Amino acid sequence: MSCPVALALERVGEWWSILILRDATHGLTRFEQFQKSLGISPNSLSRRLAALVEAGLLERRRYNERPPRDEYVLTAAGHAFRPVLIALYAWGNQHFPPDAVNVRLVDNESGVDVDPVLIDRLTGHPLDDAHTTFLPGPAADPRLRAVLARRRELAS
Repeated sequence: MSCPVALALERVGEWWSILILRDATHGLTRFEQFQKSLGISPNSLSRRLAALVEAGLLERRRYNERPPRDEYVLTAAGHAFRPVLIALYAWGNQHFPPDAVNVRLVDNESGVDVDPVLIDRLTGHPLDDAHTTFLPGPAADPRLRAVLARRRELAS
C-alpha cells in the first residue's frame, strides 16, 4: 500500500517498536535499559532494534569494543516521531486512563500540565472534521478516490 499511514505502520506499527521509540525518547539508549524497561525477550528486542535501525528511526553506535556493545540513539526521523507519541499519550489518557497518573506532560517554563491538540501550522485550526478533510492526491487509485468521495458525501 502506498498510503502514508500504511507505510508508517510498516516501520513502527508493531507494539514493541512504539514502546522502544517511547523509551528512546525518554533517554534510554542501551539494550539492557530497553530490556529492563519493557520486559521483552532478548531475541525480540534484537529484532525490533534492528528493524528500527533499518527503518532509519534509530542509529546504532558502538560505545565499547571489548566486549562489543552498541547503543541506539534516535535519528532525526526518530525525534520527529515524538508528536506521534504525544498524540498517543493524550488519546490514551482520555480514553484509557491509568488507575493512577504515572507520567505527565508539562510545559517546561511553567511546569503546568499541557493538553496536547493537533493543529494546522498555517491556520492554527484544529485537525478535526469541522476544519479538515482528506482529498485524493495525484497518485490515488480509483478505489481510494471512491472511498474519499463517499466520505465527503456523508459529511455534507
